Amino acid sequence: MEIRPIPLGQMQLGTKGQLFLLAGPCVVQSEEIVLEIATGVKEICDRLEIPYIFKASFDKANRTSGRSGRGPGLEAGLKAIARVKEELGVPAVTDVHSIEQIEPVAEVCDVLQIPAFLCRQTDLITAAAKTGRIINIKKGQFMAPWDMKHSVLKVTDAGNEKVMITERGASFGYGNLVSDMRALPIMRDFGYPVVFDSTHSLQLPGAKGGSTGGQREYIPHLARAAVATGVDGIFAEVHTDPASSPSESENMLRMEELEPLLKTLLAIKKLVP
Repeated sequence: MEIRPIPLGQMQLGTKGQLFLLAGPCVVQSEEIVLEIATGVKEICDRLEIPYIFKASFDKANRTSGRSGRGPGLEAGLKAIARVKEELGVPAVTDVHSIEQIEPVAEVCDVLQIPAFLCRQTDLITAAAKTGRIINIKKGQFMAPWDMKHSVLKVTDAGNEKVMITERGASFGYGNLVSDMRALPIMRDFGYPVVFDSTHSLQLPGAKGGSTGGQREYIPHLARAAVATGVDGIFAEVHTDPASSPSESENMLRMEELEPLLKTLLAIKKLVP
């Protein structure tokens, strides 16, 4: 099925033969850090002519432990994201976890992201859709790919055709995820752009007791496989110093690894019918 491209500024997300990128740090640490990371990613994407959407979370609400750091919160987090948008001229995406967050987030961000654990929350999805912003629904680790059609319909039934789905792995026993590459063409058959999350797919949930582990060494392998299926976009958490990140430090891509990986992915994309 033909994908319906989604307009975003000068971009058309889901255009045949094109690959777009959602990338940035897992969580907002400071305005300076997110600006440094976003600047580095934008420079790479500009060189490679890849449409780029900046990503960072103001609150990591879905943590293994309630004692884990969550981020600076709505006001400070959105302020940092707004600064990135203003200084770099890039669109932005961030998570919304509750209905009351939707309006202030929609004032700043071009894409509202529904977290994987909330991908069946009808009221949240419907309220986000009614903003008219692009809606990126993360596929739940517990969801079959064909069942994501119902989440998409919650967006379109609210009058919003600007929706995409992000695959981020499926539960594989306790403390592990597996990426079923069949899920990508299955969900693309809905007619909307599909993104592969190359970093969250390598989480080891709860592997460290009170926090999540990860296997960043396999990011290139899964990303290459996903692009070979014809996926439209890649999601990657990127950091100049992953060890310093309070979240996802073990499955984030190092900044210096991003450009070589994207060059490979673009070469693969050219071979996909």
